[in-house]
Amino acid sequence: MSAQRLRALHIPGDPLVLPNAWDADSARLVVEAGFPVVATSSAAVAASLGYSDGEQVSPDEMFDVAARITAAVDVPLTVDVESGYGLSALELADRLAEADAAGCNIEDTDQQEGRRRSADENAALLASVKEHSGELLVVNARIDSFLGAQGAEEERAALPDAIERARAYLDAGADCVYPIHVRSPEVLGEFVSAVSPALVNATYLPDGPDLAMLTKLGVARVSLGTGLWRLAQARISSALSALAGGASPF
Repeated sequence: MSAQRLRALHIPGDPLVLPNAWDADSARLVVEAGFPVVATSSAAVAASLGYSDGEQVSPDEMFDVAARITAAVDVPLTVDVESGYGLSALELADRLAEADAAGCNIEDTDQQEGRRRSADENAALLASVKEHSGELLVVNARIDSFLGAQGAEEERAALPDAIERARAYLDAGADCVYPIHVRSPEVLGEFVSAVSPALVNATYLPDGPDLAMLTKLGVARVSLGTGLWRLAQARISSALSALAGGASPF
């Protein structure tokens, strides 16, 4: 039922907003603010455990955090599992089920091998995860084509690869596609149109389209990624600096 609830909240033009959490406490705050789903940020979870991003954290530790979150809140949880931590599709599906996760985010950069998977290779992984989990898991296929792009022209140059990958991942059974870190509204709009009526996840970035524009572009899901965690870190750092200087941190 959790996956069904999660899937139903993906509405193009009325997107599901996901302020990504990193532990049970931050997940509770997300729910208390009225958000109907909790999503994790792998980078924020890793940092909270003392690791760098990029699958430096062990799968046991990452899934332990996921299980703690699902035990703490009564809304669906979708877990950022990076590129799968080197687990087989069956192991990945089983670990997500054990954590009572309703969804997951899988990226097409293989963090274990330090390379980008081909579209066919990643599609095969997605298809296998869906085969093992069926309708009990909402799979969001992250597309890394735009990572590192500087400006709209470089994003436009990456657009054909992103669209090709999106279509392959959707054909493999992905429920949603996620072209991460697109900052140009025009490029994101072209991507959404090219894969329509498929569900598209976008990133809410300080230097990207705001929520009103993302809604207008027809995305079905909006992620903040490490946004909230970075805000929390900045606030804590500021308070500590004030305290170290003899001022009130409050």
